[in-house]
Amino acid sequence: MKFSPIIVGTMRWGIWGANHSEREVQGLIETSMDLGLSTFDHADIYGNYTTEKLFGDAFSKMEIKREEVQLISKCGIEMPCENRDFKLKSYNFSKEHILNSVDKSLENLKTDYLDLFLLHRPSPLMNPEEIAETFGILRESHKVRHFGVSNFSASQFDLINDAFPLVTNQIEISVNQTNAFCDGTLDQMMLRKLQPMAWSVMGNFFTENSVQNFRIKKVLDELCPKYDAEESQILLTFILKHPAKILPIIGTSKPENIRKFSDSLSVNLEREDWFKLLEASVGKEVK
Repeated sequence: MKFSPIIVGTMRWGIWGANHSEREVQGLIETSMDLGLSTFDHADIYGNYTTEKLFGDAFSKMEIKREEVQLISKCGIEMPCENRDFKLKSYNFSKEHILNSVDKSLENLKTDYLDLFLLHRPSPLMNPEEIAETFGILRESHKVRHFGVSNFSASQFDLINDAFPLVTNQIEISVNQTNAFCDGTLDQMMLRKLQPMAWSVMGNFFTENSVQNFRIKKVLDELCPKYDAEESQILLTFILKHPAKILPIIGTSKPENIRKFSDSLSVNLEREDWFKLLEASVGKEVK
């Protein structure tokens, strides 16, 4: 399956963020498509189970062919909120829950199929045989074309992948969170010739004052004029540089930021500058 080089995340488009109108969502979709960013990332829980419907209502009124976009969604987290009567937050990967969640996502997104469906977070109670059976039903019914996981360790990925072939692991990667570079998850994707996806790609750089971010800021002050780029563009390029060909998910709700991130694709961060950012992140030179 082919995704756009940058994936557009929708989590903040609804009540968890900008609380956009239907027309504003259409504007974000239009901007993304104009830039060749045709992959949109969802999850059932976004916006307390409302953001998929917001997107679906907006997209269904646009003159864009369904086959021109790739829609991703996830399930597995049961989150108590005004739209669900769960008693506590937990994980559910039962056959019934997955099938019902996919049907609800299809209804909300107003589509006949998902291009990619992910298990949102690993559950201690997940049964790989039951999951494989359920994925098989979804593939045979043409409701889902490809399958993956999110936030899984390398061994957890293998547990599911050995029962049913997966195409990606969507994990947290940023200049603030570099564990994936050495915990085996990216190595595993490269060995299997699969492209990982990265969420929270800006980390907490723009939201927290920390010693780590002070170090990172000093390096960015040096690199931004060198590459004629903004801080956010350098931070995205830090992820794009990795040979695993990571697909970053941008979580913005502003058209101008989508354009800036798209421009990051033309920035070629030099190897030593990449290591300057890594050193600033971990607070010491590499061993």
